[in-house]
Amino acid sequence: MAFSGVIQRYRSFLPVSDRTPIVTLGEGSTPLVPAPRLAREIGGGLRIFLKYEGMNPTGSFKDRGMTMALSKAVEEGSHAVVCASTGNTAASAAAYAARAGVSALVLLPAGSVALGKVSQALAYGAKVLAVDGNFDQALRLVRELCDRFRITLVNSINPYRIEGQKTGAFEIVDELGAAPDFHCIPVGNAGNITAYWKGYKEYHAARRCGLPKMLGFQAEGAAPIVRGHPIEDPQTIATAIKIGNPASWKSAEAARDESGGIIDTVTDDEIISAYRMLGRFEGVFAEPASAASVAGLIKCARGGFFAARPEATVVCILTGHGLKDPERAIKTSGEIPTVPATLDAVVKGAGLQ
Repeated sequence: MAFSGVIQRYRSFLPVSDRTPIVTLGEGSTPLVPAPRLAREIGGGLRIFLKYEGMNPTGSFKDRGMTMALSKAVEEGSHAVVCASTGNTAASAAAYAARAGVSALVLLPAGSVALGKVSQALAYGAKVLAVDGNFDQALRLVRELCDRFRITLVNSINPYRIEGQKTGAFEIVDELGAAPDFHCIPVGNAGNITAYWKGYKEYHAARRCGLPKMLGFQAEGAAPIVRGHPIEDPQTIATAIKIGNPASWKSAEAARDESGGIIDTVTDDEIISAYRMLGRFEGVFAEPASAASVAGLIKCARGGFFAARPEATVVCILTGHGLKDPERAIKTSGEIPTVPATLDAVVKGAGLQ
């Protein structure tokens, strides 16, 4: 039985050769879920799709880039990889390193990573260190390590990560038959908006499939691109985008400007509202940071942004699975009531009287 991922599927668009050992866990081909109930709730006739990247092998979009990063690292003779992470990169790097048979070192900002993600990195056998600082400080340390030791950095500043992540744009176009009119995406370290725009441009050059406007959304308390300066102490419940000085800042601005799009903010309350709507209207469980794309879509729609294109096609990227942060689901849903083991108590507790 064939076992393949994005490198095999899109080889002609990727910097690989016959000498490249393909390190894959079968990533990619994630669902593009129509969201009609969400569209009705928002109003205005938009045609909305959710690119559910939580269905990748380690539960996030990071796997698309990590298959490329590890494949090229092994090709170049590397025996160890390192990353700074708010969680998803850690899980992905650890898994793909294990698959490749190389060691992985992960630096996490202490107290700022959802336990679901930490557990993954540990389960895959990575050496995990919690840094008494934020993500930006952890990334600085990772860069210094790579300057001093022979170890491959696999954060999104590794260009092969961007190459792999751009395949998400290819899949969207392949399924829709054309690029969407608008592409909504969370923005943290800004590698993903960079990668999607790169993918759309390459597919358009090859297939004349059109180009979307890129709509990126940062959490209000972690919005350096919107504010125009680094945020020393970023704050948001959406830990995956809790980044104060994005590594791909300039390329994210280029994606915004070249596409005629925007990068804006959404509040934590707006993120949580969208997070709950995804589960209750569409049966899609995504981590809170993922919901920033939908929160941004709702903010734009209610602010009249789509007035000139009321029936536009919009794709929202959901970057990670909800099980990455199960505690958030419990916190936002309230306490589960305990009832006596009697039918009357169950009927009363369920509100069936």
